[in-house]
Amino acid sequence: MTVKFKENYTEERIGDVARKLLDFKPDCRIFALYGAMGVGKTTLIKAICRHLQTTDTVGSPTFSIINQYLTKNNNSIYHFDFYRLNKIEEAFDIGYEEYFYSGNYCFIEWPEKIEKLLPTGTCKVFLKEKDGIRHLEIGD
Repeated sequence: MTVKFKENYTEERIGDVARKLLDFKPDCRIFALYGAMGVGKTTLIKAICRHLQTTDTVGSPTFSIINQYLTKNNNSIYHFDFYRLNKIEEAFDIGYEEYFYSGNYCFIEWPEKIEKLLPTGTCKVFLKEKDGIRHLEIGD
């Protein structure tokens, strides 16, 4: 993997990291977040959504698989959690194409479950945590 962007941060700096991430990839609308359970994927997505000025409460879509949030400008943001998918065909059942190709922001947790379906140009964000410090890398 070629690392294109790297940032270490604590919970206190997550808003700054969210802004930097979006600034680094201004044309990207699909972000796939990779990382172990509890590494902070949902927390980072919450910070990104705050930066994008969502009017809705952002939470994990673990059971619903997808949450939709609206921004102050009435744009949609889609938040996926594919952890509970047992097979890739289940992504077809929820109509993933409609969301991924909508031109709206899509933030995907557990993208490894649907790796073959990720569009070209998806921003791959890799997260790790050690001793309270989160490590974020964007790679290909």
